[in-house]
Amino acid sequence: MNRITIAIDGYSSCGKSTLAKQLAKQLGYSYIDSGAMYRAVALWCMENGIIQNGIPDKDKLISSLDKITIGFKFNPDLQSSQTYLNGRIVEQEIRSMAVSDIVSKISSIKEVRQKMIMLQRKFGEDKGVVMDGRDIGSVVFPDADLKIFMTAAPAVRAQRRYDELKAKGESVSLEEITENLRFRDFEDTTRKENPLIKAADAIVIDNTDLSAAEQYKIALQLAEQHFS
Repeated sequence: MNRITIAIDGYSSCGKSTLAKQLAKQLGYSYIDSGAMYRAVALWCMENGIIQNGIPDKDKLISSLDKITIGFKFNPDLQSSQTYLNGRIVEQEIRSMAVSDIVSKISSIKEVRQKMIMLQRKFGEDKGVVMDGRDIGSVVFPDADLKIFMTAAPAVRAQRRYDELKAKGESVSLEEITENLRFRDFEDTTRKENPLIKAADAIVIDNTDLSAAEQYKIALQLAEQHFS
């Protein structure tokens, strides 16, 4: 069976990663969370004094990019890939609200995006990959065999994110989550470098009223059309 490239883009907290992981597992493909890569860079900045008063020192970050190594390894016990930053697992740390609050500022920096895109293309050069993010179908893999663009009502996305963080024990409010998503949507769609847009040939999945199982069924059917 021919291997394809699947690009999944969309807004924050739309379930992109959940869907991408499901498809990758079913198809036996590699899963790459491009958002985790930017989050890992943000975490490195936080840990190395690059962030001052919530603002990244752009010049210092750019000059330090060669010190940042990001990778993914499949954990058979968890049955999922984990994000590595300079050799250590950072899967939990990068999902914190502290990282969420600055990741859009990090991802808007041209030189950061250039490095991440280079790595992402290398990860997917042999196809057989499912990658999710903001610019996968529009920039990273413009020739992807299947492009999906995910969206959902802002209130639904905020509630999902709130439930996720509360389940992890984080002390957050729904208002805080709502404001963070509003800010990230604005940053993602208006940034100069590779903004979040729907590729012309992407198929939209609005999962406001869909369960994870229902959206997975739709996406799998779309993928299977490329194997017939």
